Amino acid sequence: MSRTLRAMILVLLVASCGGGQGSAPRHLDDACKIVQQRPEYIKAFRNTEQKWGVPVHVQMATIHQESKFISNARTPHRYALGVIPMGRQSSAYGYAQALDGTWEDYQRDTGRRFARRDRIRDASDFMGWYMNTSQQRNGIPLWDARNQYLAYHEGHTGYARGSYNRKSWLLQVANKVDARADVYQTQLATCNLRR
Repeated sequence: MSRTLRAMILVLLVASCGGGQGSAPRHLDDACKIVQQRPEYIKAFRNTEQKWGVPVHVQMATIHQESKFISNARTPHRYALGVIPMGRQSSAYGYAQALDGTWEDYQRDTGRRFARRDRIRDASDFMGWYMNTSQQRNGIPLWDARNQYLAYHEGHTGYARGSYNRKSWLLQVANKVDARADVYQTQLATCNLRR
């Protein structure tokens, strides 16, 4: 076998091992089924709760809204004149839909240079870091899914300015995140999960 062919096979093999599961778990309305299907999720969420103080149900509701638990989620493409591709709407990527610049801030602040947005433990840790910063900068309690989501979406400065008040659609989404967090919290209390 030639060197070139071996190199191409090696590259294909490495590329196929990349980005995680990609697809969402089934039964996204049932927190117990989500974490039973993907036990690595509950481990990541608990680690983040212990490290940063962000409750599991708040993390889960935010990830549900941002990516529907799809590890390699991206924003849709933009099109000029309805047909000419103009790139993606933003650089948001992964479970947490973290923007490039915010992800780089997280990596720098936490020293986690090799963290990846398509790994649940890294995305969860990012969310804990971000929401903890929201608590410090904007006084938002870590269990307040609604306001944590508004700060998550608008950024710390945008939240402080109240930019979300001019976006009725965003206020509705934040209310949905809050309601889902309540449902997930109730469900998780009844799950038979090993500690």
